[in-house]
Amino acid sequence: MNKIVKIALGATIILGMSATTLSADPAKGQKLYLKNLKAPCSDAGVGTGALMAAKHTQDEWKEIKAAGKLAEEIKTICPKAKDAAVKADYLDDYFDFFHEYGSDSGNVPSC
Repeated sequence: MNKIVKIALGATIILGMSATTLSADPAKGQKLYLKNLKAPCSDAGVGTGALMAAKHTQDEWKEIKAAGKLAEEIKTICPKAKDAAVKADYLDDYFDFFHEYGSDSGNVPSC
């Protein structure tokens, strides 16, 4: 009985840790923005992440993401952004960053 409890507890911990690691993160989105989008967005007059995120409210960012148009919206705001900068792997992190610092959030990123 004790062995079964230990196995179940271990499995729960492993699953819990993997679920946390797989979730997107505003801080990671900010780093990706700085690395991939800051220069192309600066050319479009949207240099800082704060200005980029403030292009829409939090609800608007949710609607854009739900419609599957986040990559298109990024390319619309920053036309010089390369396709590699808006890979599907990055979109959840970008969304978390833009949503966290949307125009109605009251939060201000450090970039």
